[in-house]
Amino acid sequence: MLWDIDHTLIDTRGVGRELSAQAFEQVTGVPMLKQAKIDGITESVIFRETARLHGLHTDRHDFERFASALTKAHLARAAELRERGHALPGAAAALNALSAIPGVVQTVLTGNVRMVAEIKLQVFGLDRHIRWDIGAFGEDDDVRAELVRIALGRATSVFGEPVAPGNATLIGDTPADVEAALENGVPVIAVASGRSSADDLRDAGAVRILPSLGNTDSVVTMVQEATTSQVERRALGSGRDHDA
Repeated sequence: MLWDIDHTLIDTRGVGRELSAQAFEQVTGVPMLKQAKIDGITESVIFRETARLHGLHTDRHDFERFASALTKAHLARAAELRERGHALPGAAAALNALSAIPGVVQTVLTGNVRMVAEIKLQVFGLDRHIRWDIGAFGEDDDVRAELVRIALGRATSVFGEPVAPGNATLIGDTPADVEAALENGVPVIAVASGRSSADDLRDAGAVRILPSLGNTDSVVTMVQEATTSQVERRALGSGRDHDA
């Protein structure tokens, strides 16, 4: 299971933007007056494009400094993040329910840098079932679809056997999540809990759409349907190959 974080599992209710602004000014010396698009975008791209909006050119070293400053800001204001933000309805129950299914391993696929991702989920008590070593993060690549390939590769390396796209399911709230999954042949469950509507997610190619994670049974059923569908497709493909 590949979980997106922001607006899928949690909502920082503005704290995240404040911390980004704090880290941005610390690294660039320029107040962050505006921010580039963030939904479904990796942190490295958000930083670079936000810098451009302020007439700045940045490089990888600048981003690494920003990522470090952002991590420290989250650590320093973790209590505020906990107080003002919240886990989205059903997030904890969904993580718990999926952890009880034999063979299911949960990780994250997020535009956040890894340390910030860990802090966010820990703050809201959602980190207990997450395998961080097989996830993919905002420092790993600019392109979200590439993060899916990275996560599959890490899982393959850790488990010692190939983890095919059909062995994974991605759950996210943006068209970018949907497109990244479909580009890699990974089943996707879209959750209209963020800024993207169900229609936006459907237009991006999502077939399985939930209004939220609030109904745990629906989440589990949809994950099982996605998995079963992939198994059936592989069996059908194998049968055709055999017939040929």
